[in-house]
Amino acid sequence: MSAVSDVVPTAAISTARPAPEEILALVLARLDDDKAEDTVTIDLAGKTTIADWMVVSSGRSQRHVGAIAEHILEHLKSHGVQGVKVEGLPHCDWVLIDTGDVIVHVFRPEVRGFYNIEKMWSGVRPDSRTRAS
Repeated sequence: MSAVSDVVPTAAISTARPAPEEILALVLARLDDDKAEDTVTIDLAGKTTIADWMVVSSGRSQRHVGAIAEHILEHLKSHGVQGVKVEGLPHCDWVLIDTGDVIVHVFRPEVRGFYNIEKMWSGVRPDSRTRAS
């Protein structure tokens, strides 16, 4: 009997991507663990096709923003989320992490206040306003 025929796989390899809600939960858990501040979750369903969710959060300093972003990236990778894109890591004033289903913005507070993207994305959709007769 050969040693090759005795090898039994221990677990199946899954290539299934986590659902958007699972990715959101992973991101929120990591933000909480890393003591991110003022985290806001915005449901983008029906507002845009770019993602299902947007998360906006703050770190206390450039170093904190960078650490939060790195930990999110590691956490997503360890849970099988692939194809994640990231912008802003070298400077860490504003780091954007795009998973495809969830977009995460991690800001320094001053930069977050300047751009105020929560206001832009959490507003009422124009087509849902009541029209005068």
